[in-house]
Amino acid sequence: MTLLTDNWMQIAVALGIGLLIGIERERRKGGGRDRAPAGIRTYAVTALLGALAFELGGVPLLAVVTLSVAGFIALGYFRTRNQRDPGLTSEFVQLLTLLLGALAMREPLLASSLGVTVALLLAARTRIHTFVRKTLTEAELHDALVLAGAALVVLPLLPDSYMGPFNAINPHTLWIIVVLMMSISASGYIALRLLGPRYGLPTAGLASGFVSSSATIASMGTLAKQKPELMPAAVGGAVLSTVATIVQMAVVLGATHPATLTAMAVPLLLAGLMAVTYGAWFFVKALRQNPPETISMGRAFSFRSALILASTMGTVLLIAAALNAWLGSAGLIAGTAIAGFADTHSPAVSIASLAAGGKLEAAEAVLPILLAMSTNTVTKIVLAVLNGGSRFALQVIPGLVLTIAAAWLGGLQDLMN
Repeated sequence: MTLLTDNWMQIAVALGIGLLIGIERERRKGGGRDRAPAGIRTYAVTALLGALAFELGGVPLLAVVTLSVAGFIALGYFRTRNQRDPGLTSEFVQLLTLLLGALAMREPLLASSLGVTVALLLAARTRIHTFVRKTLTEAELHDALVLAGAALVVLPLLPDSYMGPFNAINPHTLWIIVVLMMSISASGYIALRLLGPRYGLPTAGLASGFVSSSATIASMGTLAKQKPELMPAAVGGAVLSTVATIVQMAVVLGATHPATLTAMAVPLLLAGLMAVTYGAWFFVKALRQNPPETISMGRAFSFRSALILASTMGTVLLIAAALNAWLGSAGLIAGTAIAGFADTHSPAVSIASLAAGGKLEAAEAVLPILLAMSTNTVTKIVLAVLNGGSRFALQVIPGLVLTIAAAWLGGLQDLMN
């Protein structure tokens, strides 16, 4: 009576887990002589067995019960091993149900969450198999493994401290940026993969802008020059790629030094709204046209580009720290502005890293970051003219200028203080 009074909620959670998983297994159980040995009742009883074993005898009794159940499961598997499905999913799930029932007596919320997750994985069996075997390509699998290795293996091993000349390099922070750049690029790739070419070049421009907005503007300009009928879509993609740049900027600043992101919040927000508004106008115009037949997907991300970006960030960080040490704030601003011609994220992260290291205040980072964004805008304008011609450039340049002007307007108050 005491057991039921004190632990009825945990027991109910254990029973719910067994019923939830059992319902899914019952639907796949089959019928006749070839049916699976375990259904909804078996899974419900298994979960309750685990809960009661753990409550009455703790880990020792649970271990004995688990071994006993494993023996019965093995007998059931040998009886049905010659059926068309030789997998071990049901057998392992039954053991997992037993352990989840036991876990519910100590951590009911965690146990119920895991139970729902298991049920979802089981119910999505066909879709998962189709995705892995027919949808996921070999290159995409390779990219996913590289990203997982970078995030889960390399990142935890890197020291999280400032070192090197001028004490300016933090390997852990630089690698976080690498992982973020690959993750964001992969997210854009997935979005384009799911949407397909229906939404045309604007979607592709937004997605590829996560890799390089400058390169996106150049490629869109080349396409617009070759196929003038795609001009609105190409312009929309070019301008929307700057939205990706701003989103990346917010993410990398937040990962490097949240206070710097707070200082840059208004400039980035205004710049993003301006870019979205201008790009959306051309996006709507592009939707009224026939979308391009195909869009080259390429790879989910470029690991080489991410490494080059990290190296560039490290170099810029050293240069900025050296100029700051030798010339003060004037040298820091000059170095950041020059680096912006090549990439806007490297100097921004460098400045944020200096702020994180206590070498300057977060508010002092606004001016150099805005200068880096401005010089990078100059690079984009030059690429638009050279690759897209006058007609393309005359439509893209106003969006670029308005976007950077909005950023300066948003940072005006900090600059005047």
